[in-house]
Amino acid sequence: MTSSRIRGLAVGILSSATFGLIPLFALPISSKGASFELILFYRFLFAAVAIGLMHRIKHGSFRLVRADLAPITLLGLLYTGSALFLFRGYSYMPSGVATTIHFLYPLFVSALMAVFFGERLRLIPLIAILTALTGVALLMGIFGASVPVSGAGFVIVIISALCYALYIIVVNKSRIRTMSGRKLTFYVFIAAAGFCLIHILYIEGKVSPLPDAASWGNIFLLALIPTVISNLAMVVAVRNIGSTLTSALGAMEPLTSVIVGVWKFNETLTLSSVAGIGCILIAVALIIFAPSNKKQKQETYSS
Repeated sequence: MTSSRIRGLAVGILSSATFGLIPLFALPISSKGASFELILFYRFLFAAVAIGLMHRIKHGSFRLVRADLAPITLLGLLYTGSALFLFRGYSYMPSGVATTIHFLYPLFVSALMAVFFGERLRLIPLIAILTALTGVALLMGIFGASVPVSGAGFVIVIISALCYALYIIVVNKSRIRTMSGRKLTFYVFIAAAGFCLIHILYIEGKVSPLPDAASWGNIFLLALIPTVISNLAMVVAVRNIGSTLTSALGAMEPLTSVIVGVWKFNETLTLSSVAGIGCILIAVALIIFAPSNKKQKQETYSS
């Protein structure tokens, strides 16, 4: 196993696991009356500041050419859409269920890569994705337990998953694929904060402060852990192991969500949930120990 593949697998797991922590920091803020758009605006703004400082400390360049603006704007729009629709899904169902439905994005990645880029999905990653989806279904209780998932809520979270799948593909296939990971992430967060700001000003007419000090602390953690760390790790993973394998490693998202639910929100860990966690862990193991495709072009990047 090459060092590039090991690095890609490790940061891919880190990206999806930290992404699954979003409800831990976001829901306490929304429970105090802050709108999802306001939470996302502060999340992306703080994340942009953090990643910008990191990039400056590393003496990175912020220079863009005109051709970079379109893909960066598109990435900002897709990332905003994914986050906003996922947050909206929390209003229709438990956060853990929403996160598990969001994990359907690997199927979108695989299908879109096959249709538009002719990527052939190898057998082991396909088995891993199907195993992980079985685990997600078990976590949701599809095979027996009653889960409060409305049709509208399901569609909303599916749109979130589609936006995230498109985001992963654009990172891998657009002209900005060779851009520094920190620089790319900084501009994506700037664009996402801008879209949220426009939405807030249109709907509310002003940007309000968060309710209290605890909310500011949660927004800082939301910006740092499941935003800066997760996004940077995802960019590195995509460029080392590709879009399909990175999306398959997203199985760690629902696993993290279930663990958070049991630990923080006193949710019950059922036999079905345990079986689902087992399937997800098997899926991740299949991805990690699967032989790499030697014919696959190795992608590099400059951090």
